[in-house]
Amino acid sequence: MTKKTVHVAGKRKRAIARVTLKEGKGIIRINSKLLDTFEKGYVKDKIMEPVVLAGEIVKKIDFNINVKGGGWSSQAEASRLGIARGLVEWSGSKELKKKFLDYDRHLLIADVRRKEVTKPNDSGKARSKRQKSYR
Repeated sequence: MTKKTVHVAGKRKRAIARVTLKEGKGIIRINSKLLDTFEKGYVKDKIMEPVVLAGEIVKKIDFNINVKGGGWSSQAEASRLGIARGLVEWSGSKELKKKFLDYDRHLLIADVRRKEVTKPNDSGKARSKRQKSYR
């Protein structure tokens, strides 16, 4: 009997989280570290939101998350997005999808805003203009 495996990705700003779900005991690893070892409580709570909403199904799944790029907050939101998408794909449940969308739309739908590019021959930032000196 082959074990069920699901691969999904989540993005937020520059952070990309690749999430792998396998049958297991409910262990969550982020970059090979257990989620319980994280110090920032806010980050832990943010990542745990889809897990708490999903309920009992999570106790049979192991999450292996590989996150790169961005800051710690963006990485947490990318991981959260990947976990939620993976849970919906794993279960195939429309009820779970509806529960996630009712709670927070960004659990399943990525925030597509990105940094604006710098304009040529301008100052260093996207919207700043060169200063004029009339002397």
